[in-house]
Amino acid sequence: GDGFKSLQEGDAVTFEVEDSERGPQAVNVAKKGE
Repeated sequence: GDGFKSLQEGDAVTFEVEDSERGPQAVNVAKKGE
């Protein structure tokens, strides 16, 4: 997906890190306040 591409540098975000076959990846990425 384009998850991170839609974020602007400096945005406050929340996310969780989940282990996948290719290593840790960010999931449930969301801007704070949305």
